[in-house]
Order: sequence, then structure tokens, then C-alpha cells
Amino acid sequence: MTPDTLKIYFVSDCHFGIPNRAASFVREKRFIAWLDAIKADASEIYILGDLFDFWFEYRTVIPRGYVRLLGKLAELTDAGIRIHLFTGNHDMWMFDYFPTELGIDLFRAPVIKEMHGLRMMIGHGDGMGPGDYGYKFIKKVFANKVCQWFYARLHPNFALGLGLFFSRRSRLGRGNSDSIYKGDERERLLVYCHEHIKREPIDLFVFGHRHLPMDMPVGDASRYINLGDWFYNFTYGELDGKKFELKSFVDEG
Repeated sequence: MTPDTLKIYFVSDCHFGIPNRAASFVREKRFIAWLDAIKADASEIYILGDLFDFWFEYRTVIPRGYVRLLGKLAELTDAGIRIHLFTGNHDMWMFDYFPTELGIDLFRAPVIKEMHGLRMMIGHGDGMGPGDYGYKFIKKVFANKVCQWFYARLHPNFALGLGLFFSRRSRLGRGNSDSIYKGDERERLLVYCHEHIKREPIDLFVFGHRHLPMDMPVGDASRYINLGDWFYNFTYGELDGKKFELKSFVDEG
């Protein structure tokens, strides 16, 4: 492969761990099959948050499971494929495990990057746009170092079990998906994109969080891409140097 034929891939909202370990493992294997399918022509992979439905790292302990997934990510970084991982609202308690052990770049906020001549804003998307003040407050509490320190004082068996218990009681954990488009004025990320291009030009906004695959115009020259999820849609983004496409993965294995 030459640099001109290599591609950049984007994926978000796998929420591994719910609704139960067995069902999650089926989706995890499908995700690994996707990683195997793209590794031959991938130069970079962006995972835009909520890879796990709950994750909390201790200094010497990480959540049980996900061995095949973590091993595959390590295999890809060892092969020279750069992987960029964004924290989401369900797995914001990632600390140094992924950078240190797996060689993965970790981001906690959206970034702006130039890729193949396109100026792109990339991030999970939680807490962006108007309203949602309750969540924005809770996010500040969860991101507080003191709160994280106190939670880390809990025994891992209790703390990780508690986190998974509440994640499995969430809307997605109960099998409900917010799959209906809310309208231009109620889609917070779309509103954010329209407001942002008034301040600076962006060619592509690429977010997750919403769980609904979307490719929508923003102004005259920009686009808002939402990557969907790997719970119902199994969608991902592909940038090949000429165009950005939103695709769906079918595991034929």
C-alpha cells in the first residue's frame, strides 16, 4: 500500500459490556472482525468515545473482560497503525492504561485536524450544543479529580460492579434506542455545528454520542457526520483521501 491508498477510519459508541456479557461478546467479535477487515489499508483509526459502557481504571486494576479486543488493538498499534481514542460519557474514567500499555493516543475533548485537505473537528459530542445543563453539571462532577479519588478508594469488585449495574439500567442497556431524528432545531450537535462555522470554517464535523447515523449539510460547504453506533447500526466512517463516506459493516465470517 502507498500513502495515497491508505485510509482513515472512524467509529463510535460500541458500549461493550451491555446488555450482558454474552450479548456484548457477540458484538465485540463483530468489531474485531471489522478491525481485521480494515487493517490492510488503514493508516489511522479514530474511536470517538463510549467504546465501553462502563470503564474505570485503578492504578493496577482494569475491568475484567475485553481481552480479545484489547489484544487486537495492541496488534494494530504494533503494526504501525495509529489509533486515537476519545473518552465518552460512559468511559471518561480512562487514565494511562491505553497510552502506556497499548500505544493508543487518548483525547478528552474534541480536536481540530487537517486530513487530506479537509479541516475536521472530531470528538465524542457529549455536552456540546445548547441545553442539557443537568448532564453538563454531572459531567463536571464525574471529571472532578477529588470525586475520582474517592471512587477509587472503593474495592474494585464493588466499584466496577456498581458501575456496570447502573450502565445496564440505562436506556441503551434496556434495549431502547433513540433512533428518531428530532428536527434541525433539537439536534444539539447539528445546532452546535451551525453555530461553530460562524466563528471558524470547518469542512467536516465528525461526532458520535447520538447513536443515529447522519450525514447532513451545514451551511454551504460543511457537513455534519454522526457515526451512529455498534449496538444497532454497526456503522463507521471512511476517509480515503478523496471523500468521506458513512458505511455499515456486515460480518461475512
